[in-house]
Amino acid sequence: MSKQLLIMRHAKSSWANERITDFERPLNKRGLRVTPQVGRLVHLQGLTPDLIISSTALRARMTTETFAEHCEGVVAENIRFVDSFYHASSSVHLDFLDRFSEPSVETLMFVGHNPGLEDLVEQLSGTWEVMPTAAVAHFDLNVKSWDELKLPFQATIKNLWRPKEINID
Repeated sequence: MSKQLLIMRHAKSSWANERITDFERPLNKRGLRVTPQVGRLVHLQGLTPDLIISSTALRARMTTETFAEHCEGVVAENIRFVDSFYHASSSVHLDFLDRFSEPSVETLMFVGHNPGLEDLVEQLSGTWEVMPTAAVAHFDLNVKSWDELKLPFQATIKNLWRPKEINID
């Protein structure tokens, strides 16, 4: 089986409190409602991540933790929060993939922010895709080992789940 990559944009965040920083913005009601449904969907697709790498921004952390609670099989020790994923460019994610070599991980998931994630999806697939909040792109990386990935590379986009398009709202 080849390695799988899931790319998820954080769920809808709240702009209600103007005094908090961008980094501190939490999820709003819609984000909290949609994220569990997305977690269940990914699990039902047989794509439960073995490892989730997430931005440390509060909205990304909340998305990751809520997703993990509802995507059966994700355990807390398989979630890592990485400062460099906060508003990361696609090159940060690609550099991470280039160095990644954990053989036990079959399905890896990134949780982060636009525009970096849309750029990453385009670089991997060769096509521009809109990544609204809580969207998940699923890639088959066409390799059996993470060590086989060499930059630059292209991957096959297998699925793109945008909540509103699949009646999650």
